[in-house]
Amino acid sequence: MKYISTRGKAPASSFEQVLLTGLAPDGGLYVPETLPRFSKEEIASWAGLPYDELAFHVIKPFVNGEIPDEVLKQLITNSYRDFSHSAVAPMRNINSNEWVLELYCGPTLAFKDFALQLLGRLLDYVLIRDDKKVAVLGATSGDTGSAALEGCRHCANIDLFILHPYQRVSEVQRRQMTSVPGENVHNIAIRGNFDDCQKIVKTAFGDQSFLPEDRQLVAVNSINWARIMAQIVYYFYAALQVGAPHRPVSFSVPTGNFGDIYAGYLARGMGLPVDQLVIATNHNDILHRLISQNDYSLGELKASLSPSMDIMVSSNFERYLFDLFDRDGEAVEKFVTALGETQQQLPEALLQKAQSLFSSYAVDDETTCKVIAEIYQDTGFLLDPHTAIGVEAARRCHRNPAVPMISLATAHPVKFADAVKKAGLENPALPLHMQDLFEREERYDVLDNDISAVTGYMRQQLC
Repeated sequence: MKYISTRGKAPASSFEQVLLTGLAPDGGLYVPETLPRFSKEEIASWAGLPYDELAFHVIKPFVNGEIPDEVLKQLITNSYRDFSHSAVAPMRNINSNEWVLELYCGPTLAFKDFALQLLGRLLDYVLIRDDKKVAVLGATSGDTGSAALEGCRHCANIDLFILHPYQRVSEVQRRQMTSVPGENVHNIAIRGNFDDCQKIVKTAFGDQSFLPEDRQLVAVNSINWARIMAQIVYYFYAALQVGAPHRPVSFSVPTGNFGDIYAGYLARGMGLPVDQLVIATNHNDILHRLISQNDYSLGELKASLSPSMDIMVSSNFERYLFDLFDRDGEAVEKFVTALGETQQQLPEALLQKAQSLFSSYAVDDETTCKVIAEIYQDTGFLLDPHTAIGVEAARRCHRNPAVPMISLATAHPVKFADAVKKAGLENPALPLHMQDLFEREERYDVLDNDISAVTGYMRQQLC
């Protein structure tokens, strides 16, 4: 198993090389040179496996023996042993053939825990074995930050720098990040939006000369392949519970940076019978506009009640475009880098190909609150705003009612009190392990939206 860049100009890399980098040297994102493919019989044999055992089967081909099997098994098991539900990712039926996959049972109450608990352990194992030290740099629209800090803060060979948009994440999300103790933990609030944070991260990865000689940057955002790899697992896990591979299944995914739904696309390429993938978004709707109107152009990034999707530049979409453009790295680079300069459109044949698998729908704040209230009234199940958008999009886009539709519940509603209150409901209590969250000391620095301000800060902390 080798990994290649979506822009076609970087040499092929091993799993460990990709794990310890972020962007490829040519500015692209790493993808597998070839996807492993599982037979229908093999997938069927996994029915009933515990989550960690299924994860080992799905992940093993991507690691390709670079980490011994027994070590990899233990790292995976340790990643999910402290999740609050024994199923790790429990399923809930909300109406006939509609399901919700609860992905917020991890320590920071968001789906990011599935990837970042494992990523932290993979990094720790490799860095200790090779006696290396690295600086982790990431940007968050809310949930990645706390999940990355929780997954990596115990790693002695890592210094963590997490950027979040100043005053554009929920209070619970902010406090989850800024109250994490440790001299190796550095939270930075950027005077800007998430796209600004993400741009700073990508620029820093492109020129790491500001780092001490013995350090390199490692990505925790979903530009890091290992995150995508870990997220593929729960598509198999959910599908097996509703009859796959003997019947097809569809998914609706609240989508900001396209990483989560891209994992579903890969699961389909690996043999899972996925009939439809629904891109569910808020009014920051660039991907919905592309799929529905062939309009790939930047709009104004606006704050919403679903802040984790307040993203206009979806980094992982480049990975899908690489396949859509028949792995033509030059064409991908031209299409992606023109964003913001011109109104991009896909050739009609490629648009139709994308539409054959992907549907899309954008949901405003008012409708989001209405869905939260209605689902709670009908089922007693409280959704966070991102999941509510996923459920609404699923209902609007479901092509074949005979095919089970699974909406991904990406975060616990306690993290989004404003949306729950505007839906006319009481916010649930914080889980036991977080009940003192509002009493914990916060630590973060506010910096201008400027690459030199961030790199200067990091250099000062590392020297």
